Amino acid sequence: MRSRSRCWPLARGDVMRVFWLEQTAADVPPEDDWLGPGEKETLSRLRFARRRADWRLGRRTAKQAVSAYLNAKYSLPDIEIRAAASGAPEVFIRQQPAGVAISLSHRSGTAACAVAPIGTAIGCDLELEEERSDGFVADFFTEREQALVPSLPGHPRNQMVTLIWSAKESALKAVREGLRLDTRFITIAPGNGPGPWHPLRVLFPACTFHGWWMQRGNLVRTLVTSPDAPPPIVRMQVASEAK
Repeated sequence: MRSRSRCWPLARGDVMRVFWLEQTAADVPPEDDWLGPGEKETLSRLRFARRRADWRLGRRTAKQAVSAYLNAKYSLPDIEIRAAASGAPEVFIRQQPAGVAISLSHRSGTAACAVAPIGTAIGCDLELEEERSDGFVADFFTEREQALVPSLPGHPRNQMVTLIWSAKESALKAVREGLRLDTRFITIAPGNGPGPWHPLRVLFPACTFHGWWMQRGNLVRTLVTSPDAPPPIVRMQVASEAK
């Protein structure tokens, strides 16, 4: 990690724009003609119905997010989402690497995809606000984070624990490590703002990432990027059923 506040530099004159799309199972058509050949092969190897449904939801959301980001220049079968060696998703268009970076997450029947320019370190996460034990907090949170968690059970405590955990997930995706890296290696410093997105910082030993968080309903959403970016452009659904 570099010692500067931004771990990835942004070229002068560049405009950082992040697009965020959410969809649910109701937005996924029953047929598979929006998948590419390689994706259909991957789907055929998934044995369990729940895993297949989650995979299709994630792929549909990612493809439509990329299509919207690129102003619908390509049909959905032209856009293919592949897993890199690290497990992170990568985008190909007509078998060629696309000029975008993405991150995917799904939870409780909802999927989210964040899209940014190629070269961006990006991670997004959805987490269901729920009760997590004191042991969970002690095992996975830094001392600084533990001090932020209210001592009394209930909504404020559950929200803060969920927010910190989700932001850690986003940050670890952004550096392409996932939970292979000790979650106490980083510290989350959430903030508040006028909304709907609120700022947060992710403190690595040698640098700082910046990001955003939002809660709507019982889902907490977090986004981490480097270079820094303004709040994402959000579309909660795609109206058209482009193929």
